[in-house]
Parts: sequence; C-alpha cells; structure tokens
Amino acid sequence: MEPLPPRKDGSELEEGLGVQPRRVVDLDMVSNLRRSNSRMGKSQYLYGNCGKQEHLSSWIPENIMKKECVYFVESPKLSDAGKVVCECGYMHKQHLEEATRPQAFQGKEWDPKKHVQEMPTDAFGDIVFTGLGQKTGKGSFPAEYMVDEDGQGHLTCLDSNHSHFILVDDGTHGRYGVEIPLRSRLEKFVSEQTKERGGVAIKIPIVCVVLEGGPGTLHTIYNAITHGTPCVIVEGSGRVADVLAQVASLPISEITISLIQQKLSEFFQEMFDTFTERQVVEWTKKIQDIVRKQQLLTIFREGKDGQQDVDVAILQALLKASRSQDHFGHETWDHQLKLAVAWNRVDIARSEIFTDERQWKPSDLHPVMTAALISNKPEFVKLFLENGVLLKEFATWDTLLYLYGNLDPTCLFHSKLQKVLAEEPAPHHMQMHHVAQVLRELLGDFTQPLYCVPRMGDRLRPLLPVPPIKLNVQGASLQSLYKHSSGCDAFTMDPVRDLLIWAIVQNRRELAEIIWAQSQDCITAALACSKILKELSREEQDTDSLEDMLALTAAFENRAVGVFTECYRKDEERAQKLLVRVSEAWGKTTCLQLALEAKDMKFVSHGGVQAFLTRVWWGQLSMDNGLWQVFLCMLVFPLLYTGLISFRERRLRAGRGLARIRTFFSAPVVVFHLNVLSYSAFLCLFAYVLMVDFQPTPSGCERLLYLWLFSLVCEESRQLFYNPDGCGLVKMALRYFSDFWNKLDIGAILLFIVGLVCRLTPTLLYPGRIVLSLDFIMFCLRLMHIFTISKTLGPKIIIVKRMMKDVFFFLFLLAVWVVSFGVAKQAILIHNESRAEWIFRGVIYHSYLTIFGQIPAYIDGVNFSPDQCSPNGTDPYKPKCPESDTRGLEPVFPEWLTVTLLCLYLLFTNILLLNLLIAMFNYTFQQVQEHTDQIWKFQRHGLIEEYHGRPPLPPPLILLSHLHLFIKRVILKRPAGQHQQLKNKLEKNEEAALLSWEAYLKENFLQGQQRQREKQKVQDLGSRVDTMVDLLEMERLKLLGTLEQRLASLEEQVAQTTGALHWIMKTLRDGSLGSEEGIPTLATQKASEGQDPALDSRQKAEDPGDPHHVHARHLLYPNAPVTRFPVPNEKVPWETEFLIYEPLFYSAEWTDKGPADPMGGALEPLSGISFNAMDGPVDRRSFHGAYMVRDGLPLNPMGRTGLRGRGHLCCFGPNHTLQPVVTRWRRNQDGAICRKKVKKMLEVLVVKHALSEHWALPGGSQEPGETLPWTLKQVLGRECWPCFRNLLAQGTEVYKGYVDDPRNTDNAWIETVAISIHFPNQSDVELKRLNCHLHACDPETAIRWQAVDKHVPLHASHKAILQKVAALYGAFY
Repeated sequence: MEPLPPRKDGSELEEGLGVQPRRVVDLDMVSNLRRSNSRMGKSQYLYGNCGKQEHLSSWIPENIMKKECVYFVESPKLSDAGKVVCECGYMHKQHLEEATRPQAFQGKEWDPKKHVQEMPTDAFGDIVFTGLGQKTGKGSFPAEYMVDEDGQGHLTCLDSNHSHFILVDDGTHGRYGVEIPLRSRLEKFVSEQTKERGGVAIKIPIVCVVLEGGPGTLHTIYNAITHGTPCVIVEGSGRVADVLAQVASLPISEITISLIQQKLSEFFQEMFDTFTERQVVEWTKKIQDIVRKQQLLTIFREGKDGQQDVDVAILQALLKASRSQDHFGHETWDHQLKLAVAWNRVDIARSEIFTDERQWKPSDLHPVMTAALISNKPEFVKLFLENGVLLKEFATWDTLLYLYGNLDPTCLFHSKLQKVLAEEPAPHHMQMHHVAQVLRELLGDFTQPLYCVPRMGDRLRPLLPVPPIKLNVQGASLQSLYKHSSGCDAFTMDPVRDLLIWAIVQNRRELAEIIWAQSQDCITAALACSKILKELSREEQDTDSLEDMLALTAAFENRAVGVFTECYRKDEERAQKLLVRVSEAWGKTTCLQLALEAKDMKFVSHGGVQAFLTRVWWGQLSMDNGLWQVFLCMLVFPLLYTGLISFRERRLRAGRGLARIRTFFSAPVVVFHLNVLSYSAFLCLFAYVLMVDFQPTPSGCERLLYLWLFSLVCEESRQLFYNPDGCGLVKMALRYFSDFWNKLDIGAILLFIVGLVCRLTPTLLYPGRIVLSLDFIMFCLRLMHIFTISKTLGPKIIIVKRMMKDVFFFLFLLAVWVVSFGVAKQAILIHNESRAEWIFRGVIYHSYLTIFGQIPAYIDGVNFSPDQCSPNGTDPYKPKCPESDTRGLEPVFPEWLTVTLLCLYLLFTNILLLNLLIAMFNYTFQQVQEHTDQIWKFQRHGLIEEYHGRPPLPPPLILLSHLHLFIKRVILKRPAGQHQQLKNKLEKNEEAALLSWEAYLKENFLQGQQRQREKQKVQDLGSRVDTMVDLLEMERLKLLGTLEQRLASLEEQVAQTTGALHWIMKTLRDGSLGSEEGIPTLATQKASEGQDPALDSRQKAEDPGDPHHVHARHLLYPNAPVTRFPVPNEKVPWETEFLIYEPLFYSAEWTDKGPADPMGGALEPLSGISFNAMDGPVDRRSFHGAYMVRDGLPLNPMGRTGLRGRGHLCCFGPNHTLQPVVTRWRRNQDGAICRKKVKKMLEVLVVKHALSEHWALPGGSQEPGETLPWTLKQVLGRECWPCFRNLLAQGTEVYKGYVDDPRNTDNAWIETVAISIHFPNQSDVELKRLNCHLHACDPETAIRWQAVDKHVPLHASHKAILQKVAALYGAFY
C-alpha cells in the first residue's frame, strides 16, 4: 500500500473536498502493532469489536477486497533492511504460497497489471497491543498516526498539513505514482460536481499547480493534460517544473531527445545516471504532448511579464482552458464569466471576457448579476451595468424575493424580518409585504407601506427556490427566473429603489452607492437610506458595523446635500419643489419630511431648505417686510389698505378687500407674534390673579383666566388628534408626546386642574394657591419655546436642555458624597436623633449647604454654645446638641475626625465634582456651539410647521376657530386637506420632467466628485513624487563624495597598471623576447550597442505545424488497457533508426457488423491477405500510394504509432470511411442568412452516440458493396437512402486521405473521403425531404443541425474537414 505523496503538483484534491488541516497526534505511550498471521501490517485496517463480530466476519470479505501479488520475482534491489524482496516490494514470507510456484507465469517478466490480483480482505479481527500486557478489541477512531521521519527508509511520512488521506493499494510496496490513475479519476469526478459559491452554482474547477516534482509529477501532469485539466507550472521551483518551463515556448520540432537529455542532466543531477534510454524517450514524448496543449499550459514567472499573484495565473489558466474547450453557443463565455465572479477578479473579466469578440445580451448577465449582488461584489455589478444591464428590467418580484431570501444572516434586518415572520399566525413563505412591514418600522409611520399586502384574490408569490446557476446549462432552465411574466405585476414600482433598500439594510456601502447612482429620485432615496441606517444603528450591537452604518449615513446625507446644491444653483424654484414633492415610490412622503425624521441637520440647514422655510414662515407676505411693519398692522389692521405691507402675489397687491386681511392674519409669522402677545397677556393675567386677585370666590379676572386656559386645552387637543398622514390613535399620541414642549404643556395643564380643584374646595384654598403658583413656573418655562425662533437664543435653549441631562447624571455622583458625609457627620455628632425633619436637615440639607460655604458652627467645637441647641432634642425649633460632657458645656466628640472628614468632603465635592460638572457643561456648550447654525436652522422648522397649521386667531379667541373646525369636520364631515406648501403632489408629466432634471444634475454632481477625487489623487501622487525626489537627491549627495573618491583611486590604479605594463613590455623587448609588431595597443572599450544576445536568443520562429500524426501516438489507447510505446516526433518516420522501439501487439475482437481480419500475432501469419490491392470485397489500397509491408504486416505510411496490430479497427492496412458533410445556411426567424464577422454562417448535420463525449459527422465505415455508411443509415429513413446516394454522387469532394485517428496503429489506419452536400436554398425539395426523414433508429443516438464554429465539440479530424468545407463556401469558421 502506498500513500498519496504530498501534492505539490495539484493540491486542489484535498482542498476541493473541503478538508481542513488538523494536527497529527503522536502517541508515545502506544508501542508498535504486532503483525498478525493475516498480514495486518500490510493492510493497515483497524476494526473494533462492536458486538456484531460474526456478522462483520462474513460481510467484510464479501464487500472489501485487497490486492495481492501472485507471482514472486526476485528484485535486483534489496530493501532498506538489506533483505531480498519481490518486484512488488514485499518479502518472500509476505506472499502467499501459491505466488512462489505459479504455473501460469513461469518465464515471464513481472507486470503489476497481470501479476497483482484482487482477493477478499482479511484485515479484520482483534488487534494485539504488545507492551501493554493485555489484549483488546478496540481500535482508535480517528486512527492515531505516529510520525517517524528516520525509520521510514526511502519512504515518506504522511504530510501533517492534511487531516484526511486516501491510501491507494495496488499490491506493491515502496513504489511511487501508484495513486496517479485514481487521482486522475477522482479529479475528473470532483470537477463534474457543482458547488454553490457566491450565489453561483458552478462546477468545481480543477487546476494542477506544479512546484518542483519528479518522474511521478510528470506522469501526473500528462494525465491532467489528457483529461483536459489546466496546469500552472511555477518556474524556478526546480526539476520537472523548470524543465517544462524552459521548453514550453519552443516549437515541437525543437523539443528533441537530446534537448530533454540535456535538461535532465541539468535539473536532475543526482538521479540522472538512473534514467534509461527508454525513460528519456518517454519523457520526451510526454513533454511534447504536454507542450502541444498550449491552451492547457500556463507558465507562472513571479515578477516577470507583469505576473505577481499566482491566483491570477490560476484563473487565467482556467479561462484559457475554458476558451479552448469545444462547446455549443456561448457556454464557454458563460463559464468564464461565472469563474471570474466566483474568484472575484473583475480585472480579468474586464480585459479578457468583455471584449469585442462576444456581444453580451443584458438578459444573459442577469444570473451573474444576482450572484454578484448576493456575494457583495460591487465591481462586478458596476461592470454589468456598464455592459447594458438595466436595473428596471433586472429587479422583478421573483428576483427581489430571491435576494431577500438570501440576506446576510448576520445583518440586523434579517433578524427583524425573521421576527415578523414568526409573528404570523400560520407558517408563511416570506413575501414582500413582510419586508414592507419592517421597512415601515425603520422609515417611520408617516410613510405608506412600500409593498402592499396581497388581496384575497391575488396569488401569493412563494419564495421560489431559484435553480442554481450551472456552468453547463444549455438554455432555458437558467433563465426561468428572469423571464418576465406577461402580467404587469412582474415589475415593481421602482426597481432601483428596491435594490437600493436591499443593499442598505445589509450595510453594503459600495453596492448601495452604485445602485443609488442609477436612481432618478436620488435626493429622496439618499435621505431614506440615511433614515433606515440611523434606525438600524440604534439597535446594532457590533461596534464595527455601527461605525460603518454611521459613516454610510453621513455619506448619503452628503450626497443628498450635494445633489440638492446642484439643483438649487440651477433653479431655486424647481429645487424647492423637490423638497415638498410627494414621492409615491417612498411611501408618499417628501424629502423635507424624511430629512426631519432622520434628523439630517446638514441637509435641513442647507441654504435652499432654509430659504423655503423662510418663504413658508412669511406665507403670502413679502419677505422684504420689516417686523415693525407687521406689528403695526397687527395692532392697527386698517393700515393694510395703505400699502404698508407688501404681498408676493399680484392679486393681493392690487386687491383692497378682505383677502388682504385674511392673508395677512393667516401668515405664520403673524400668527406666531399674535400668539406671543396672547401668551404674554395670559401670564400677566395669571400673575395678577395669584398675587392680587385670589379671592375665596373666583373673580371676573380669574374666570377669564379659566376661559383662557380652556382655549389652550382645546388647542392642545386639536394638535393631539391632528392626523394628516392617516396614522392610528396610538401613533398620533406617541408622535405628540415625543415633543418635549408638548409634555410640558400637558404637565402644566394637569397641574392647573389639580390646583383648580383644590382652589374650589374651601378647606384647600391655600394649598390650591400653592399648586397654582408652582404651575405658573411651568407656564413660564413654556415661554422658552417661543425663543427657538431666535438665532441667538434658540441654540442656547438647546444647550440648557442638554446641560439638564448632564446635571441629572451628575446628581448621582453628588448624592453618594452628600449622603455618606451627612450620615457619618450626624452619627459622630448627634446621639439618637429621633426627629425625622432634623435628621434630613443634618444629613442632606446641611451637607448640601456645606458645598456652598455654609459650614456648621459646632462641627469643630470652637463656636459651640448650649443655648443654640436642645440637650434632649425636645425643642422643635432647635437641633439636638452634639456629644458633650456631663455638664453639657464642652463637646467631647473627636474634633480632629470631623474636621478631617469635612476637608475631604470639600476636596472631592467642591474641587473634583463641581469642576467635573463645569467640564461637562463646557463640553456640551462647545459641542452645540460648533453646530449652532445647524441646530437653530433645524429646530426652527418645528416652530414654522406648528404655526403654519395653527388657526390664525390667538387664545382665547381661538375658540371661534375650534368651533368652526368642529362644525366642518364633525357635523359637515369634510375631510381635512393637506398643507399645499409642505406636501405637494404633482401631475405625472410635471413629476417626470422634474425627476429627469434631478437625475441630470445628479450626474453632474457625481462627475464633479470624480474630478475632485482624481485631482486629489494627482496631488497625493505629486507630493509622493516630490518626497521621493528629495530622498533620492539626498542619497545622491551622500554617495557623490564617496563615488568621486573611488573614481580618483581607480584612475590612479589604472595609471600605475599602465606604467607597469609598459615597463614589462620594454624589458621583454630589450631582452629580445618580442618584436615591435606584436606590441598590443591599450585602448578603452566602448559599450556595445544593440540588443542583448540573451534577449535575441528568446526570439523563436513560429512553429510551422506538426508534420506527423499526433492523435495516433497518444500513449493511452482508447477503450483498452493498452499503453503505446512512446514515440517522439523525431522517431516517427520509419526511415529514422529507433533501436529500442518495441511496441506491444494489440488486436481487439471485432463486435460490429461486417467481416474483420483475424487477430494477427506472431503465431498466425496473414499470408492470405493481399495488401496494396483489392482483396475480395475489401479495398486495401491507400490513397497515398503503395505502403510498405514488413514481416507480413503493413506499415502505417505516416510513421510509427507506438502500437502494433490492428487495434479496434477491422482490417490491417487502410480502413476506408466515407464522411458526408451535409450543410445549409443558418437563417434567423425572418429567413435571412445569419452572418458573423461579415461572413455567412453554415449549419452542419451532426450525430452523437450515448457513449461518446463528442458529436460527429454522420459518416463512417461502409459495409462491402454499400455506398452509404452504417451510421448514416441509422439516422436516415430507408425510403430516403436512394435520394441520398444521388446527393453523394453530385457532392463535392473536399478531402481524401489519411485521418489522424487515436485508433490507428503501426499496421492499421483510417483513410477517408469527405464529400460536401450543400443546400443553398431553404426551400430546396431535397432538404425538406431530408428533414422529414431524419430520425434516430437507435434511441441513444442524437441528431441535430449545428452552427459551424471552431468550438463545435466534434472529433478533431472532423473539425479539420469542416474547416475545409467552410473555406470552400467562404463561410464563417
């Protein structure tokens, strides 16, 4: 048994199976297992005694097999222990007795394919652990593996970087490479499995990555290339990898045996002497076959040719292999795109997939668009949008359901959606109205649901299990989700909005920004995203996600501000229309309302928004009017007819009637000032009643006060039940009480009612006055709300409100010190004080006053006076005396302790806590002061909106307005109208024009941002370049001095050397040892110009093509356990000497119809066959002339193939076939001929058998005396045979000669005649007759018309014929 060696040349095996590395456990306490008589050591299977041993003893041998060597042949090599072993690697005693004396194999060489047989396993039973003193039947699972690096000999230990292993047993021991066939089959199986990754179900890609490697690695690469697995060779890793890397760019003709021998001697120096001549030839043949498949071979040179990452090389290898594969239609392009999406390499997709060679339809990109969205690959989404994908066509209901069904499970929105589904009375599939329910919680109740609840008659759309996006789909199943239904409900109201929300709720910034750039209603969309993110951030627990949400919130608010700025610069009036336009797509809300609910202060404080609010504040009045003019007209309204007040509308400026008065007193600015005057009068009346006119019986002023308060109660009731958005009563109440000033109003009114009840009770007259006095304070505090309109005082009120929160939390800290000091002081000074009021004074009141400097006089005993206290605590007006002597004259408490406590108390409270409070106040002040302008501009909207909808009459006259409102709403039942200035629903045409204008300016904004980013990049790059130049200049200056010194020293040494040489030559000449003619001249060398010869040597001539047959020399003969003798290119011709050429002889039994030659062989001469002539009904003449016959067998005219016999062919010598090429022009639905790259396109008739992987032309061998091939008869009705014979007679011969077929051998080969039958007219009678009689007699045979293309999956020889036909008609290929 031989374990799989560490896979440097394709480690995808373990990774593809999803196995994670695990540490190997080493058991030092367990000794070696003793091998039982059943050869447990060879099988290495451990079984435990599970109570059903008898059943297992019968089941295991029947179902589990082992490999046994049945022929012992002594190996010339000894084992690591110096013992004689068999060729299989096992010793004599480890073989069965029959293996030492086999009768069937005497005199034959040992062959693992023949001399290793399967037998029932005996690897079960109890295991005896030596050294533990007991016998146990329990094994270990997982099996513990002891790593022994030193005692393994030439074997290798299992690699501890893997957790699972597949141990391959072929009956040998110590042989490498026995796992390669199994690995190849396993890789092929794995590559056919699908795995969903990133929302795309793709076939698992297999790549063989070669690092270093020996002979087994070359065999692995050869098998991988044979099975179509791409290989990445890492140059520089050594041995096989470097050999392949150096010859990969050479033409096949230059890869010779001598070259490979040279490379082996260079890279296999230690083991080069062990290579036999046959092994070198085999290496040459395999390397030629590998290099011939350039489409499957990729050389990775790190740091060269722009290659940096090996993952890019692997993906490029996959794409190159995919492009070279034969396919129908555009399967290869889809394959490549899905691979690029799965690997997230948008650069590869942009440069190699989205090219002019392939025109993508938007619908073809919808599946991968879905995958890119789900797997959060924004660059691919941007790429698909650039290549024609329209979000309005992409985002259907079913697509949205699928996207929400694949939400990120870790996102907060997913959990909220699951809670909504859990609240359903019965289990339901997720529908869009469930999503709308969660979105309304985030956006607010002022919005309408974005997705309506389906009516009873509507069909619910279930969450469809979308078919996985396979790489090998051929049509409709993949596109089923994306086919738009005929009904209008297939599309949503705003698909861009839907995708934007889906990205936002998952906090995917890049995706959201890309989708937002596609929207029209972009300002509303940005503000809605800001609102959703702020609501989600309040519940987010993860700190990183919270920071990302807040950053994305700020980004979308900035986008809304940026676009609105562009709009406001272009047209102020249209920009203000955008603020109050009712957006149907976003729940019938407005930009302004979303910004206010999201508290986007930056947007609300924008100059354009403030200009709009100011316009609303002044109503129909001109903003040029001064406040003094307004006040005069308020007091003396006839002044309105004098022109003192100007109006915006022309009709009001020209009119003289009541319209001016009505318009003036309806303006919010006038209503506000009237209410200010009214409220001031109310406070004055309240103060007068409390201080001057509070009688046992209510006076007239007091009754007026009650009436005034009643009008205030009516106004608060109107505000409470005001419901313009159609919310419920609970929602209205929550919204009303969310305002602090409304809470203060309700509190003041309730306290007034309590005081009024007490005041009307004779016995509680005075308490009633006290309550009303306290209530007066609350009404005065309510006056601060009026100051919010002031730019100076408004922010200060906000500061006060925030400081009150600081004080509230500060009191908790202060209470700890006050109570602790007060209790300690009281307990030390006073003994058993029983009066509660004096305990409160001593503990709380005096301790609190101490902070402000009122220190108790008796705390240090200096100012102690018995007259100021009560010794026994009986005097209710004096505190109890502190601890004193028996006479009560001198205090006896520890003065030093009380003074120390006082000092510590003052230290922590006055210095520490009070300064902490001041610092908190300072921080709050600075924080608000930095945003004073934004805060004031934001909070003034609430006041403007309040007085914009308030009745014009002030209290108590407002009762008339309330009476009018009650009659109109309750009695006449007239619905309430929305305020036109704060919410405006436009006509469809006007709205479409406005949104188009907004989208145009959005593009300007994005382009400006792009230019700004590019400019910033240029500036950053410039600064980096300047820094680098400065560093280089400093380095140059440092080295300059040293370089000059070294040059001067070198010049001096050269001068000395020249002088010495002259002296030597003169001495030699004077000694008659030389002549003048031979004196060399010293001259300076000039730098050679021209190209580097190393670079010139890399320039190779183009490969003129392979002159020899290729498929006929493939080492693996098809559908047979036979391996060809390796024949490199240079040894193919029979004229070339090849002394070691000893191919196998193989002739398969002929099972098809018709006669066949005998099996042949050395003992059965073929003397009865006449070659190069007609041999009865069999034509044994070759189209290439007479061929040689050696030892009674014909020789392949194209040269050696590596196999003797006739193989799977029926005859020795040429096997003649006929290939009819039936074509017609490819036409579209209109009947016009399709063209590609200007050339017309052909369609060819092809067939496919169930056991074949390729399609083929409907031709083949012919029975003796028959004109039509047997394959053609299978797909053509019998009544059409005579007609087709006539077509063949009239056809054009396009090829006649040898076919490079993998079934060819040295003594049997295929020659064919290809005849083209073309139907130029679609109405041809013969074509119609042919189509009518086309059917497959065999149900496992398929037939079709296929468009002619170089990637059609046909046999290689058939593709060559098809190319000649296309050239004949000038068609596309």
